[in-house]
Amino acid sequence: MPGTGRVLTREGWPVPGAAVTLLGADGSQVARAVTGGDGTFAVPAVPAGAATLLVAAPAHEPRASSVVVPAHGTWNAGEVHLRRTGGQDVPPPGVWVIDTAHSSITATAHHLGISAVHGRFTRFGGVITVPVGDVTASTVQVEVETASIDTGNAQRDEHLRSPDFLDAARFPHLRFTAGGVQRHGGRWLLPGQLTLLETTRPVQLELTYTGSGADPWGGTRAAFSATTELHRDDFRMNWNQAVGIGVAVFGTTLKVAVDVQAVLQRD
Repeated sequence: MPGTGRVLTREGWPVPGAAVTLLGADGSQVARAVTGGDGTFAVPAVPAGAATLLVAAPAHEPRASSVVVPAHGTWNAGEVHLRRTGGQDVPPPGVWVIDTAHSSITATAHHLGISAVHGRFTRFGGVITVPVGDVTASTVQVEVETASIDTGNAQRDEHLRSPDFLDAARFPHLRFTAGGVQRHGGRWLLPGQLTLLETTRPVQLELTYTGSGADPWGGTRAAFSATTELHRDDFRMNWNQAVGIGVAVFGTTLKVAVDVQAVLQRD
């Protein structure tokens, strides 16, 4: 029966150029394919019965899994997830500087109770320090230029920079600092302090470490993602305008998403 499937990273990104090999019960190769740009693959007709599916790709750990090819119909291997080479559950120790060109900080607010407005900060920097032996003692320091907010609408951006919201002229930076990370089951929590409009509040981020590895320029990079929710009222950002029957223009809850690529600093 012909077979199909898709090869993805652990985070769900397609892995192009992965070699997919199907071995029969006697260990001999019965089919081979290479994934396309979207991570999908297709193998020609293969014998029915038990088999082993091998998937290998550059910069990723190979994976082998047992499959059963049906006697009739199309065989679907489903999604095969690969882990980056050298990937571990925690980042290597060292000082990691955020590569802002390959990182993003975005915020989403509810608008008129029916849709979302997405914004991002375009100028920021930060350092992640992972100590030797105890990743839970890691520290994070991030500083963001408030005037760099960009929602794709100049008039709205100027309003967000005004005293009604970020008051960027008086408070040009917001800062996040954290002095430790906590593991809860299969996820990480990063409790820290966020200072905005000279008001500091505790903020907890749900953190994911997505792996590390060598880059083409001789360096080592690590990737992290995090999410949290902020409430404007906590930072004295109380402006709101109601329309119609009292529906607020902007909701008071902000959903924040952070995707970071950081470069390990050499001694």
